[in-house]
Formats: sequence, structure tokens, C-alpha cells
Amino acid sequence: MKRFSTIALMGRLGSPEVLETLLHLHEFLISAGRRVLVAADVAEQMPVDVEVRHTPEEIGTESDLVIVVGGDGSLLGAARSLSLHDVPVLGVNRGRLGFLTDISPQQLEEQMSAVLAGEYYLEPRFLLDVAVMREGQVLGRGDALNDVVITSGVSARMIELELHIDDQFVYTQRSDGMIISTPTGSTAYSLSGGGPIMHPNLDALVLVPMFPHTLSSRPLVIDGNSKLRIVVHEYNELQPSIVCDGQVNLNASPGDIVIVNKKPARLNLLHPLNHSFYAICRAKLGWGSRLDK
Repeated sequence: MKRFSTIALMGRLGSPEVLETLLHLHEFLISAGRRVLVAADVAEQMPVDVEVRHTPEEIGTESDLVIVVGGDGSLLGAARSLSLHDVPVLGVNRGRLGFLTDISPQQLEEQMSAVLAGEYYLEPRFLLDVAVMREGQVLGRGDALNDVVITSGVSARMIELELHIDDQFVYTQRSDGMIISTPTGSTAYSLSGGGPIMHPNLDALVLVPMFPHTLSSRPLVIDGNSKLRIVVHEYNELQPSIVCDGQVNLNASPGDIVIVNKKPARLNLLHPLNHSFYAICRAKLGWGSRLDK
């Protein structure tokens, strides 16, 4: 296993709990003989001298490991900026759910000591690339680790979308929108929309219609390498929004085309050896525990 000699710290801003954990991590890693880099926005909050790096590119190229302290949203933001760099990302949970940030603050030193000793494994996760096209020109781009959501942007107002997969026409749909989710995002917004839970190792996408006009519209699971072309019908009166991971917004107009496909670069999530996707589902989703025999 790779020995991490340079470790970068990133985190959610404005949280006393996150700041407390970042300070604890910084002290622990320095005492363990590691070089520690700190993202500039985080460094501004820390009352100690730190080695600052201002851009995700600097962090991605100079560090062997990036630790993100916060919730899943914090890790999603970091993942998109670091996916172009072959650097593993580890999440420390200071949020509410924590499907992606799986080290608890209460076990921080114990679990980090194991990671520094080489007791971990890497799990590759793919991201999605999104482009909004108009008359053959790219108007905007985005990427997502969890999901891409095409929405009318107006409560209780439908839009009409035409879906093509790998250049094959699938259907025309009237709905509040569509969720295009990776396996990573299947336990997020897609799940609340009625989509299935997918194991993170699957190479698949799920398309979840949002409040469709017909009862026959159901979530559709397709190959992860599929290329999606979604046409915003010209006679729509609304200006749809394309939202990536709930954080990046792109705008579209009637007649525009949304292209979604897998990004070549992947994110390597680092997990402690005792990490279990099913244990997380039990804890976070309230699944029943094993009955005593």
C-alpha cells in the first residue's frame, strides 16, 4: 500500500465542529510526521500556522491523499475539482447523512492511524459529464458524482423532454423533470424520487422521471457507458435548469439539447478496511438488523 507523505485538508466552511476536527487532524498528522497542506478557504479559519494551497489543482498535484471534513455535499464539491488528478479522497463525516464521508470524528485517530499504516482500500467511482448544446455549440458544461437533474424550475409546472440513448429514441415524457443518477448518487435525490439503490461497484445509470404525467413511466437502469441526448422540446414555455450534484446550475431554453455521458477521469474514494456499503445502508436508511438465533 502507498505511504501517504503529503496530505491535504479540505472542509465545509462556517461550522465550528468541522473546524475542531480540522485542527485535530492537522495536529495528529503533523505529529505522525506527515506534511500537511490546507486549502486556502479552510486555512483562513484556522488559528495556527499552516502550509496553504490556493487551488484544487495545487492540492491535486502536490498531495498523496486529500481528506475532506464535512458532509456528503463537501465531498461532492471536492470530488468534482479533484477528479482530474490521480489522488485518493477520504471523507470525515461532520454532516447529517454521511454515505460518502465514512470516518467518524469519535474514531478519528484510530481509523486514521490504520489508514496511515496502509490498512485501507480504494474504490473507484465514475462521474458524469454534462453539456448544454444549441445549434451545435456548447453553451455550458458541468460534471457530477451523484446526479444530473433536469428540472422545470417551477413548482407544479411540467416540461416535455425527448430522450435518446446511444442515438436510439426511447420516449417523449411530460413531467417535472428527470434525475440521471450514478450508483454513487442512487442513495441521494434519486432514492427520494423512487429510484433503486445501486451498489457503488455497478457500471450503470438510473433515469428517474420526476412526477411523470403517465403511470407507466418508471425508473430505467441502463449501461454506465451510455450516451444520453435529451431534447428540450421547442414548445416548452419554461426555461429548464440542469443541476449537477445540487451545486452547479446550467440553464437551457426550449430547443436546446442536453448531452450526458461518463467522464474519462474517475474519483478514487479511500475507505478503512472495515467499510461496508450494506452497514451504511442499515445505519443511514434504518434497515433492520440481523435477528438473533
